[in-house]
Amino acid sequence: MTTAELGMSRKQLDFVANSNARINIASGSIRAGKTISTLLRWLMYVATAPLGGELVVVAKTTNTAASNVFIPLQDPALFGSLAQHVHYTRGAPTATILGRSVRVIGANDIRAEERLRGMTCAGALVDEATLVPQQFWTQLLGRMSVPGAKLFASTNPGSPAHWLKRDFIDRRDELGLRYWHFTLDDNPSLATEYTDAIRAEFVGLWFRRFVLGEWIAAEGSVFDMWDEERHVVDELPKMHRWISVGVDYGQTNPFHATLLGLGSNRRLYVASEWRYDGRQQRRQLTDIEYSERMRGWLSDVPGIGPVRPQFVTVDPSAASFSAQLRRDKLTPTPAKNDVLDGIRTMASLLASGRLLVHSSCKGLIAEMPGYAWDDKAAEKGEDKPIKVADHGIDSARYALFTTRALWQRQLALAA
Repeated sequence: MTTAELGMSRKQLDFVANSNARINIASGSIRAGKTISTLLRWLMYVATAPLGGELVVVAKTTNTAASNVFIPLQDPALFGSLAQHVHYTRGAPTATILGRSVRVIGANDIRAEERLRGMTCAGALVDEATLVPQQFWTQLLGRMSVPGAKLFASTNPGSPAHWLKRDFIDRRDELGLRYWHFTLDDNPSLATEYTDAIRAEFVGLWFRRFVLGEWIAAEGSVFDMWDEERHVVDELPKMHRWISVGVDYGQTNPFHATLLGLGSNRRLYVASEWRYDGRQQRRQLTDIEYSERMRGWLSDVPGIGPVRPQFVTVDPSAASFSAQLRRDKLTPTPAKNDVLDGIRTMASLLASGRLLVHSSCKGLIAEMPGYAWDDKAAEKGEDKPIKVADHGIDSARYALFTTRALWQRQLALAA
């Protein structure tokens, strides 16, 4: 049977057939087929795994494990009759795969290491290995003491200084580790229209990581595509809907709110901002005063008039301010504070010209050119922007990323 008849590429089949080392890692671009390959190999391994030790599925959270591992494993379209032998309830600590009990562990921080204490492990599947704490990974390998135990991991690439790349992938010959690098071309199930859309969606750092599958450092300007002449406008179109207000709450730091709207031309606009800097004003405001002034701004936005956005997305750490908004009948939504995903979303929108900023947003416009990656964090394999002069950017990120499901389809229809 040919690889086309099996519905898998040569790279995928090579992983399934030859991932027989103690540690087996597949990394590369998104939707490159690495996850399906590792899941199929995991099913094969579970069916013959040595007894006398536990089997473990690891992901950033148990919800991630459900989405990335168990939902695909339970799909007959992907795994045929094997899918009916995979049983898992979202959030549960264990699953049953082919009659074997499997531990499910969320490894979101270094405390997750404690969940491995006392375990004797016969095999492990690790989803998105770059998101797993190094201490957890080290402890997991130490627990794989059953003869013949194997680990299978899939991941998107990160910084070349990331511990997984530096201490394991780059030392694969020395460690006897097996490594596969996947690209979009290694997934034959993807339509050309889809791969073209993926290539257009990602820019800069994320294009090289998530499309080319490169391990590359985050350096320089975060929004290197930012161009005031292209992205700043003096006039707004007729607005189709007012989507959200993003709020970056501050007491010693500035309080910054930005108003996000969807134009009738199917572009997103940061249409206005309200900012208060207690240090400059030499007076801190209370939550009551912040709420009053922000609601006053929304009742008569300069050049726009009264606005009632669908969402008020608030810095999730600002519990007291959110409570005050609820008392004032303005229901807040905790902002999604996934920094890198939020930055990537903003970068993609800016690069494609689907996000524009009104010239009245002086604070946000001033922050954009200087928003840079932290070189010291990059040396440790971490992707972090420098936390300086970013309050407008954070508020815009909250407004955009938290409401992505609301505006994403509208932009797609306009593409």
